[in-house]
Amino acid sequence: MNMSFIKVVLKKSIPSSWKSTLIARIEKQKNTVFLKQLQSNIIKYYDAKQVISVDEREVIEYLKKNAITVFPYDFQEKYDKESIPVFLDSINKLRYVMHDNKKLYFKRSYSENKIKSLYHGLLLDQDKQSPHLYLTERFALDAKDVIADIGAAEGNFSLANVEKVKKIYLFECDDEWIEALEATFNPWKDKVEICNKFVSNTDSVNCITLDNFTKTHPDISFLKVDIEGEEGNFLEGSQSFLHSKSPLKIAICTYHKEEDEEVFTAILKENHFEVETSTGFMIFIHDTKIKAPFLRRGLLRAQKKTASYD
Repeated sequence: MNMSFIKVVLKKSIPSSWKSTLIARIEKQKNTVFLKQLQSNIIKYYDAKQVISVDEREVIEYLKKNAITVFPYDFQEKYDKESIPVFLDSINKLRYVMHDNKKLYFKRSYSENKIKSLYHGLLLDQDKQSPHLYLTERFALDAKDVIADIGAAEGNFSLANVEKVKKIYLFECDDEWIEALEATFNPWKDKVEICNKFVSNTDSVNCITLDNFTKTHPDISFLKVDIEGEEGNFLEGSQSFLHSKSPLKIAICTYHKEEDEEVFTAILKENHFEVETSTGFMIFIHDTKIKAPFLRRGLLRAQKKTASYD
């Protein structure tokens, strides 16, 4: 049923106090139907394949026994959303959780339940078995590293590593996150710089390219990039830096779009990076147009140890 039509009917015939609740229920029902159909389509697609990898088979066996989820693996059972403690700072009145024994603050508008849901997702993201895991034993940070956290959001990745590295630049374009980031990183404000910019392929009031930023900040040695499907534009605006900078490591998300893994791998290899994918697959259930082959690698880890030559 068309949602625009439903909203018109509700506007004319339903008391305003009921409208948002009814629309939310309709949207939830639509999403449930979509997810069930998606799960069925994925299983049928891979069951029909003549050749299927061990990694793919693991996901399909999971889906035959469990509801579909972004991370189709048993490791998520280790985490209980309801057991996450959320605290209220008596001074700034922002809510926070304890992340690696440090305070991780959230948007002022976020309820306790929303914070629990979000932080639960963050724990899944960086589980040692997660397809979205940024760092590994072989792909790690050290005391000389300078991080550019591009798409910082609440800043959990940088907070986990703030005491290990030399400096961090946090890039976040959502104004409401800035207040939370300032609170989180106040104890390390001498080594953390918050940049209220979107890193893309253009330079403007609200946007900046990495090529432009690194003209005055050439010390960056590690890039963590998760910007909701705009990673391709980020790479386009970073070509000079990627080509010339060494050593350099990049962890860049590839799950937002089907073609990103292949396209980004080619770009990085052209710039003399060694590239590997994260382990396992994600199912990006928020992509309502998702199609076969459905399963996507969470991110690429790329490393360049020596200078680039044409």
